[in-house]
Amino acid sequence: MVQRFLRGWRPGRIASLAIFALLGGLLLTAVPSSPAKDAKDAEKKDDKPKEVGPLPSWPLPLHLEYVGKDGQAAPKKIQDAVKFINQKLEETWKSEKVVPSRYADDHEFIRRATLDIIGRIATPEEIDHFLKDPADKRRSMLIERLLSDKDGEYSKHWANMWSNWLLSRSGVFGRGEYHDEMALWLEDQFASNTPYDKIVRGLLTASGENTKNGAVNFLLAHVGEQVSTKDDPEAVKKDGHFQMVPVTSRITRLFLGTQVQCAQCHDHPFYNDIKQKDFWGVNAFLRQVKRDGTPPDPANGKMMAKPGPLTLEDDADVNVEAKVYYEKRNGVVQIAKAEFLPGDEDKRGRLVGEDGKPVQGIKRREELADYVITHPMFPKAYVNRMWGVFFGRGFVNPVDDFNDQNKPSVPELLDELTVRFKNEFAYDPKELIRCICNSNAYNLSCVANSTNASQDKEVLFSRMVLKSMSPEQLFESLVVATKAESGESKDAKKKAKEDWLDKLIGNFGDDEGNEVSFNGTIVQALMMMNGGDINDAIGRPDKGTVALAMKKHGANQRAVIRELFLATLNREPTAKEVAAVEAKFNLVRPKLEAEDKVKPERKYQDLLWALVNSNEFLLNH
Repeated sequence: MVQRFLRGWRPGRIASLAIFALLGGLLLTAVPSSPAKDAKDAEKKDDKPKEVGPLPSWPLPLHLEYVGKDGQAAPKKIQDAVKFINQKLEETWKSEKVVPSRYADDHEFIRRATLDIIGRIATPEEIDHFLKDPADKRRSMLIERLLSDKDGEYSKHWANMWSNWLLSRSGVFGRGEYHDEMALWLEDQFASNTPYDKIVRGLLTASGENTKNGAVNFLLAHVGEQVSTKDDPEAVKKDGHFQMVPVTSRITRLFLGTQVQCAQCHDHPFYNDIKQKDFWGVNAFLRQVKRDGTPPDPANGKMMAKPGPLTLEDDADVNVEAKVYYEKRNGVVQIAKAEFLPGDEDKRGRLVGEDGKPVQGIKRREELADYVITHPMFPKAYVNRMWGVFFGRGFVNPVDDFNDQNKPSVPELLDELTVRFKNEFAYDPKELIRCICNSNAYNLSCVANSTNASQDKEVLFSRMVLKSMSPEQLFESLVVATKAESGESKDAKKKAKEDWLDKLIGNFGDDEGNEVSFNGTIVQALMMMNGGDINDAIGRPDKGTVALAMKKHGANQRAVIRELFLATLNREPTAKEVAAVEAKFNLVRPKLEAEDKVKPERKYQDLLWALVNSNEFLLNH
């Protein structure tokens, strides 16, 4: 199909690439690539001072009714939390002289919420169902349907998200069997709606073989270097089997929003309360971890198709004093005792049993889990991370970097949601999602106005920030848009997803396997445009989106166009878009005209290709 595009793109010939160029322009106007940049560019064009005009009109209030799982009125605790979010943000906007953007229409909302909650775009059938619901309840009813996990998509999506956060995207744990084992364990947790504090406890105290308990892969993935006995035969007995440095910092980043890796070699530069000894004090809780089995090392060419099983256990005969030796910058070696980070009133968790001696074995990690979960930053870090998922940035950004120099943008709101998440919601992830997605701020459009276009206003959440799809969201959305899953087995889809992620992450991942930029760069665009798997899915003659739309609507060209827009962008095409597409369809393409008559589906396949390569498809807005 790509070759056909290029073959037609010559002087005197107009092929499907013209449709792509045309639609690209139209769709870019619908989804601005960078409101802040647009505003800056506009200023450069005219440096003359301008009089400040009247503020944009405040959007009309949304008339929404919040429903619960049973379709009745939502519980009072949810309604009160949503009301507080709305009031606090409105107060902030008015004090900052910011007018919020218009509210997103129903098509924008269902696409956004479906992507955020279950990790893919909506189907035309789901959109139809949504629009048949009562106007004042349909958004809340949609949220409940997505959270119900009827088809397991909610639990699978969040399991994938957390697997990537816990294990990264690179290395033997970032891909393949070990990653899948972790995802399967997490999927069970989300499917049963296990409270967040119990999930974290399960991760920190997991033991056994990873084929039976995927949770152990979190610690096993980040044990770091083995303790060497080259210079000291007693080193393992004294210091433990592994240095456990990577997992020390990962625990505090993920669960407390605090980057203690900055304190590994010196006192924390941006957190006055955290010293170098604090990093090693946390590290000491983990020094009795033992691993049976050795994961393959891709760097040494020892990667295998199916890595062998690994077992995590605790060795109570090593590091019995719960001490770690570390070196200061001046070369002085000091000792850190197992002691957790400062918390309320600078209280610290110390690893000391009733007999006054350090506890041993699994009890040591259980103590660590207690200190993590009861730390005041534990619920706050989670609320901030979840807010960042749904709004494109947290109250503190990056979401895992709270420090004295990086203060929350709306601290009262973050503090209140933290208290409610812990005390009223009992660490229930779904309750927090209900509050966020039912709020006025989550219902706002991404289109900026003159008061909130600049990047520094993003911290006020007066408009939705454009979010790039994750690789997984993009894959699942392409599958939905092209109906590629209709003829594929479960194993075939899994293999296709693995191949897709390998290619995309290979181009856009960093050295830790985290996504860096999936925002329509040239490399990504070329990969999308030239992807044989995408073109194959679009060109399917039987169960693909085009084939089914033509079978459903016959010769009704506008109905087919409408179906393709709904399948990809989750919205109706505008009259301008329909007219432009039809005009291109009607143009004569000299040597291709005969082929078009024999293959009428060609023009629709070209349109579908253009739509899935547009910014409006690639971005979550």
